[in-house]
Amino acid sequence: MKRLKSLLMLSLIFVVIFSLAACNSSSNESANTKPSSGGGGDSKSEETGTVNIGYTGPLSGPAAFYGERTLNGVKMAAEEINGAGGFEVGGKKFKLNIVSLDDKYLPNEAGANAKRLIQENKTPIIFTPHSGGVFALQVFNQQDKFLIGAYTSEPKVSEVGNNLTVRIPPRYDGYLKPFTDYEMKKFGKKIAFLPTASQYGKDWSEKLKAHWEKEGGKVVYNSAIDFAKETDFFTTVTNALKEKPDVLFIGGASEPTAKVAKQARELGFKGGFIVMDQAKFDEMKKVTGSYDLLNGSIGVMPLIESKSPAIPDFAKKYQEKYGETPGSEAGLNYIAMYIFVEAMKAAGSVDDAEKIQAKMQDGVSNIPDNVKIYDFTKFTGGGFDGELEVAAVEDGKIVPIKIK
Repeated sequence: MKRLKSLLMLSLIFVVIFSLAACNSSSNESANTKPSSGGGGDSKSEETGTVNIGYTGPLSGPAAFYGERTLNGVKMAAEEINGAGGFEVGGKKFKLNIVSLDDKYLPNEAGANAKRLIQENKTPIIFTPHSGGVFALQVFNQQDKFLIGAYTSEPKVSEVGNNLTVRIPPRYDGYLKPFTDYEMKKFGKKIAFLPTASQYGKDWSEKLKAHWEKEGGKVVYNSAIDFAKETDFFTTVTNALKEKPDVLFIGGASEPTAKVAKQARELGFKGGFIVMDQAKFDEMKKVTGSYDLLNGSIGVMPLIESKSPAIPDFAKKYQEKYGETPGSEAGLNYIAMYIFVEAMKAAGSVDDAEKIQAKMQDGVSNIPDNVKIYDFTKFTGGGFDGELEVAAVEDGKIVPIKIK
């Protein structure tokens, strides 16, 4: 009996030993199938990471088309980069994911959206296409360590000492002299102000008023239009024209700006227009029906009229994708996305905003020739630097204006 008990005890011990061995073997096998954290061809290095890029801009309301076109440029660049297999940083492949939120063109909404993008999506870069939004983000972007892709020509965004702000278009103060010289020579020295009521419009007006008066001109009417609230500009335009101006200063998003110009012509205005750089002639033409109503205007050169060899292919791809001719909103944000990616590659980081900002010049220098729809050569003063392209509308056609 004792021998039987001993045999049973031995059998039980062997069963336990074999069970433990089997478990240990299974555990080791499972551990060996996990990706290695080392380099050199392991499965982790072959994985593709995702970089979330934020966007807050007007996607509803009167400025919705403007917001959509800026977003289209970012999205188109991201899709091209992803379609080419992504980009490599630090030995790892990455693709871009654009996360967009509507701020209705309101600075407070832009700030709230940026907080949400950082908290939920950890976006190292947030694009915003209005100066009010940029200023709202500048309150906390250095603390939260994200870059602002600032689609605004407002000089102040580059003058406040915020090192993580990247201004995409050229500063608008470079337009003051050529715009003023052209209109004074063609039409006279009395001007009425009817720009957008945004902070950007107020700042533009302040700079233009000072320069216009310095050149001997007179401001006969000074008001602004809140495009977020007003859709009929008859009363404001009528009051401005009562002062018999030679020139009207207008601007904001292209569509409402075009409506102001059209209404002024309908009320008998024969003078010229200084068109703020936010509004684009080619997009205004969609509202006015032709360039004839814009004769005597001066503004920025439409993208499609520029001479860069990369533009025809870009315009064709954009037309096929979005069903319209691209403007500078799409073009500038498109090239900016490519520059940011090249800066990430040079920085060796996709999430360190300070390292990426430090390599923005590399970003400008390294973008492929086939995406150089703008001839940026330097990153200086907090923004991309290139030659200003100015145009006027004469006899129903776009005419380039040389800047001395």
